[in-house]
Amino acid sequence: DREKYKASAAEEKLRLDGYLHRAESLERMEELFEGYSGSVRFVMQAASDGKIGGGQVYGPLSKLISVPEQYVTAVETAFGANIQNIAVENEAVAVSAIRALKEARAGRATFYPLTSVTAQDETEEMIRARTYTGYIGRADLLFDYDPLFAEIMRSILGRTLVFDTLDNASKMAREQKYRVKVVTLDGQVIHAGGSYTGGSVRRDSGILTRSAEIKSLRKMAKEAEARLLAEEQMRSAAEKTLR
Repeated sequence: DREKYKASAAEEKLRLDGYLHRAESLERMEELFEGYSGSVRFVMQAASDGKIGGGQVYGPLSKLISVPEQYVTAVETAFGANIQNIAVENEAVAVSAIRALKEARAGRATFYPLTSVTAQDETEEMIRARTYTGYIGRADLLFDYDPLFAEIMRSILGRTLVFDTLDNASKMAREQKYRVKVVTLDGQVIHAGGSYTGGSVRRDSGILTRSAEIKSLRKMAKEAEARLLAEEQMRSAAEKTLR
C-alpha cells in the first residue's frame, strides 16, 4: 500500500511540475511581449525606460482585459489586429510615442488616448438582432476590464455582436440586410456589408489564448497540489496503522 501511494504521489508531482513549468514559460513570454509586433514591444520598452512623455502608457488592449474561457476565440477574433493597439492617457502621450517610433525607425503602432476616443451608439439593426436565436451579446460586454477603458472597448467592439453558431448568425445578418458585424463563438465572422471570413482557428495562435492558458494551468496546478497533499495524508495514515 505504501508503495502504491508513493508511486501515485510521484506521478502527481510530475504532473504538477509540468503545469508549473508550462505556466512559467508562458508568463515569461507575456512579460517579454512575445507574439506582439516589434513596434509595440519598442513602445512598451521605451515607456518603462521613461522615454515617453505626456502621461501614462497603459499597454496593449490584450493586457487590459480578462476574458472568460468560453469567449476567448470570439473576443480575439472580434478585436483582430486591434488587440495589440495601445491605450494611453491622452493625445500628448500618443504624439510622444509616435515621435519615438519615428526617430528610432521602429515601425508603426496605433494608440487609443482616453481623452479622444469616442464610441458610436448601437444601431436599430443591433437592437433587433438581440431577439434572434443564438444571440449571446455585444462583444465589448462579454469580458472584464477597468471602467477607465470602457469607451475604448466600446469604440472597437460596440458594434460587433457575438452569436453561438454561423447558421444563427447568418440568418440574423441576412434579415438585418448585412448592417451588423457578427462573430461566432468559434471565430467565424460576417462583416457589415455582407462578406464572410472563416475557417479553422489555431487554438494556440492568439495572445488572449495564451493568458487563458496560463489561468487554466495555474488552476490545474492548484488542483494537483491539493491531490498531492491528500496522497501524503493518506500515506502517513497508512504508515500509522502499519506501526
